Amino acid sequence: MSDNLIEKSEDAGIMRLTLNRPKALNALNSDLIKALDETLDELEARRDLRAVLITGAGEKSFVAGADISEMRDKTPEEARIFAGQALATVKRLERLPVPVVALVNGFCLGGGCELALACDWAVASDNAVFGQPEVGLGVIPGFGGTQRLPRRVGPAMALDLITTGRKIDANEALRIGLVNRVVPQGELESVAEEITKQLKGNGPQAVRAAKQAVHDGMDQDLDSALALETSLFALCFASEEQSEGMGAFVEKRKPNF
Repeated sequence: MSDNLIEKSEDAGIMRLTLNRPKALNALNSDLIKALDETLDELEARRDLRAVLITGAGEKSFVAGADISEMRDKTPEEARIFAGQALATVKRLERLPVPVVALVNGFCLGGGCELALACDWAVASDNAVFGQPEVGLGVIPGFGGTQRLPRRVGPAMALDLITTGRKIDANEALRIGLVNRVVPQGELESVAEEITKQLKGNGPQAVRAAKQAVHDGMDQDLDSALALETSLFALCFASEEQSEGMGAFVEKRKPNF
């Protein structure tokens, strides 16, 4: 199933996942969520994994939302189960120990926006459209949007987007901090290659430690978070990676990680 609904390609431990339902604008249905969950089984077991890039097939959509045709007739209990399964999968993606980067091209709405929010950061093409339009369907975001969006852009802006259901373009998404960069649509692939090159040039254990410090530290008071940073910094000096990185700097050569 995963091979059909999720295309995978890899470059030196940088895994690229392409959600592959272009005729449905890559909408999240049960099969696609299951395929992503199965793919995460593989990724979680990889000790040589360095980063994950995630995007949607085609030029129109990252993920246009959850599949409404599948959801419309669910009972409250069935809806609870469906949302729980999707949320668990999204949380697994978020908790990967390596950076996860969303490459957003076109529609990034509803469940798609929630998926992007679970990524560590995002690059958007200039044709990208973001939003949490669920209230227009008589429901609320159910894959983490009411919690991750305010943590990303602040509660006032999150409530603006969630309660109005309005859509925003890539430039506004950049202004409010929903995405990190906006590039012309035709340059998104070259930016993906640039990100891959940059990540390959850094110490993989250091990158993992950096993600852990940021994510775990956000849930602690400042003093505890700073102590965590110090511990992780010190642990870096137990690795061959630190010796290679600092040695290369002193010797004026590129490190071999």
